[in-house]
Amino acid sequence: MKTIYFYCFIALVLVGCNSKKTGEEVGEIPAHSDTMELEDSGPGSVLSEEKPATNEVEFDIANLPVSDVELGDFPFFSFPEGFKALNKPITRKYDVIYFPIDGVMTPLEGRVMKTYVTEADDSEEDWSTAYFFKSYDDIITSVGGVKIFDGQITNDEYERYHEKATYLGEDGSIGYVGETIKVYAIRRKDGGNIFIQLTDGNLNILQQEEFRQSITLLESEKIEKELSEQGKVVLYINFDTNRATLKPDGELAVKEIYKALLANNELKVEIRGYTDDTGTESHNQSLSEQRAETILKELISLGINRSRLTSKGFGSKDPIADNSTKEGKAKNRRVELIKK
Repeated sequence: MKTIYFYCFIALVLVGCNSKKTGEEVGEIPAHSDTMELEDSGPGSVLSEEKPATNEVEFDIANLPVSDVELGDFPFFSFPEGFKALNKPITRKYDVIYFPIDGVMTPLEGRVMKTYVTEADDSEEDWSTAYFFKSYDDIITSVGGVKIFDGQITNDEYERYHEKATYLGEDGSIGYVGETIKVYAIRRKDGGNIFIQLTDGNLNILQQEEFRQSITLLESEKIEKELSEQGKVVLYINFDTNRATLKPDGELAVKEIYKALLANNELKVEIRGYTDDTGTESHNQSLSEQRAETILKELISLGINRSRLTSKGFGSKDPIADNSTKEGKAKNRRVELIKK
C-alpha cells in the first residue's frame, strides 16, 4: 500500500512540473511579475516610447460635440484679469497658422489673432502660469471646447515645418521646440470651427474660413493697352504659398497675358517677379525668379515664341507699398510685365 501512495505522489509532482513549464512556454505571466501600464490617455496626453499606444485614433474634429453657444465677435475671449497684450495683437482676416495636431504641425487657414500676453501695469499680483492656463481651460471647455493636445513638438518636427511658417518671430508666434503647447478645438455647427493654442504667455486664436479671392483679373485687352501705352502692367497672380506653382486662378491670369501677346505679335515682354519682405533675402530672390520663370514657361507652352519673352526675379526689392501691413505685403507680391 505504501508503494502505491509513493507512485501516486511522484505522478502528481510530474504533472505539476509539466503544467508550470507549459504555462511558461505559452507566455503566461506569473501573478507576481511586473506589468507595463500606459500613462493617462485622455485628450492631449502623450504616450512614452516605452509605452506605445496600440489603438491610437487620429484627431478628427467631426468626432467632437458641436458647440452652439453664442460666442460673440472674434476673437471671442478676453485676457484673464491682471493680464494684457504686450503690443497690439496681430489680427488678420486671413492667414495660415500651424497647430500641433496629434503632435504634427498642421496648417490651418482662416481669421487669426496672435499676441504675447503679459502682466498688466496695474496688476497687484505676480504672473502665474497656472492661473493663465486654468483661466483659458475653464472658459474654453465651458463653451464646448475640447483640449486636443498638451505637450511639446520634437526637434525633427520643428525642422520639418518651420521654414514654411514664415510668420515665426512675430509677436505671439507658437511652435518652437521646448514650448509646452496646449491646443483646444471648438466645433461649430456653421463650419467656422475655432482652434486656440497657448503657451506660457503666447495666445493664438483661429476661426477656420476658406480663402476668398479679392483680386480681379485684368482682361487681355487692358493688359495689351497698358503695355502699348505705358510700357508696363502690374499683375497679381496667385501661386501656392511659398511655392512657384500656379493656383487655378493664377493659370487663368496667365492665359489673359497669352491672349494679349497673341493679339499683338509685336509685343515682347520681360516678366518680373517680386515678393514681400517675409523670409530671408536669398529665399525671396530665389522664389521671385522661380515664379517669373513659371509664367514664362506657361506662356511658351501656350504657343508664345521664346524669343518674345525674358524673366527676372527681384525678391523684395522695389516695394510699391508698406511691408509693415498685410495689405501692403499683398501689393508687393506681384508680377510686372515690362515692354521691351
